[in-house]
Amino acid sequence: MAEKQRTISKSVTVKGNGLHTGLEAAITIKPAPVDHGYAFKRMDLKDQPLVKAVAENVDTTERGTSLKESDVQVQTIEHILASLYGLGIDNALMELSGPEVPILDGSAKYFVRAILDAGIKEQDSERKYFVLKEKALYKDEKNGFEIVAYPDDNFSLDVHIDFNSKVLGNQYASLKSLSDFKSEIAQCRTFVFLHELEYLQANNLIKGGDFDNAIVIMDRKVTQEELDRLAVLFNKPKIKVKSEGILNNVELYFYNEPARHKLLDLMGDLALLGCQIKGRIIANKPGHHINTEFVKVLRKKIKSELSKPSPPVYDPDKPPLFDINTVMKMLPHRPPFLLVDKITYMDKWTICGIKNLTMNEPFFAGHFPGEPIMPGVLQLESMAQVGGILLMSFVPDPENYALYFVKIENVKFKQKVEPGDTLVIRMTLKGPLRRGIALTYGQGFIGNKLAIEADFMAQMVRKPEK
Repeated sequence: MAEKQRTISKSVTVKGNGLHTGLEAAITIKPAPVDHGYAFKRMDLKDQPLVKAVAENVDTTERGTSLKESDVQVQTIEHILASLYGLGIDNALMELSGPEVPILDGSAKYFVRAILDAGIKEQDSERKYFVLKEKALYKDEKNGFEIVAYPDDNFSLDVHIDFNSKVLGNQYASLKSLSDFKSEIAQCRTFVFLHELEYLQANNLIKGGDFDNAIVIMDRKVTQEELDRLAVLFNKPKIKVKSEGILNNVELYFYNEPARHKLLDLMGDLALLGCQIKGRIIANKPGHHINTEFVKVLRKKIKSELSKPSPPVYDPDKPPLFDINTVMKMLPHRPPFLLVDKITYMDKWTICGIKNLTMNEPFFAGHFPGEPIMPGVLQLESMAQVGGILLMSFVPDPENYALYFVKIENVKFKQKVEPGDTLVIRMTLKGPLRRGIALTYGQGFIGNKLAIEADFMAQMVRKPEK
């Protein structure tokens, strides 16, 4: 059964300080319609402009991922996006009181808690997946960074980090299923080395940073005097270095919490893909720059695939929705002019059908001797019959109605249809029926190649009573 898109059930607000600005920040997560995706709204600016959460809008990746669209910026978006993506939410509008998402404790825990308290609801539309069909790679050979994705029926992440430090050397983290995100990843906090903390603080770059929103890793020996100075700087009681080589400001949730946080960041950046992904992703030394560059590679693949007509999925081993006997009950056509063998899929707007072609088709004898080709007009007729079944489903008594062509436009024949081919047809309703008039768009595929496409106009007419 196809998965449905999901959004948050009701609005919920989370407040805190921005990591870089130090300003109080509030973010209100609101429900959004199907196919909306993720977007931020700057409530503090004139006209309340939107910034879409897509990879093309990435602005900076220093100490977090920032987006910019039409000169409107949103900072530190990775933790809230990881929360939405990790909970399987497809559509959300996020209203911000300023330029930055609150850092909270440096994890996704409080966002996840707020979203779950608000509730998640299923929507009336199928979820869109990007299904990897081939290996995808982004590599920075100079720095040893690499992210690679392999085709898989499910989604999983594997992360390896190595900071060449006695305290933080090789660490691994993995997520085998989104269902584990809440318990295994969401609470994992960001981390910072002491030398980074000192530099950032000296340059006024983390106005909202303190010992409550990061694991501080001690990468050099320090005196108690220096520790006391740090405690005063961040308005904390006396601090010391623990045996694990970190400050005593926090207790680790997991021995590999830094690697798990890097996985969290990667998931937040993957959310900029614009849809869920099916594939196994392996990251070596990930960071926001390589993460977002990798997502841009995937976005290009999506755009390339969208530019190519995609055939309906046809599994000959799967029982049809309607077999030939049911088809003959729904259509008045009979051999040799019955040109659809079965219906494989149908919903309110779309129907897919199959026409199997053998040399026994009577038209092959004369069209053409020595080079049998299915006449284009019969390809159109086959598509019209498939579409007719969809249109007849809109009335309770289809036997009392007839369908007639009104117009066929934009017909394009892309490939010959020959004996032995299976013509896979998809017909899509372009809008609601109006006064019995229906507009549909049809495509016919041979394998993965588009063979024919056309726009149809048909009229549904009630038969006169006898």
